[in-house]
Amino acid sequence: MHSVKLKINDKIYDNLLWLLRKFGKDELEIIIEDTNLLEHKKYLEAELKEVIEGHATFHSVNDVEQRLEKIIKKHEDNL
Repeated sequence: MHSVKLKINDKIYDNLLWLLRKFGKDELEIIIEDTNLLEHKKYLEAELKEVIEGHATFHSVNDVEQRLEKIIKKHEDNL
């Protein structure tokens, strides 16, 4: 099986998908890509690299809860 990546103008997108859906699942599989996929992948790879290299900072659930509680108390009168 072959893969083809296309950049499709918004004007014909729906028509092209309609045409492609006429083929059977054993003939053609439509894979819709997330436009931000590469950006998210790059971010997650950088985060993983920090963890692997020992440069990441970790917080316990209790620490996060305490920080959030302080922030809520500070701003609760503004609601």
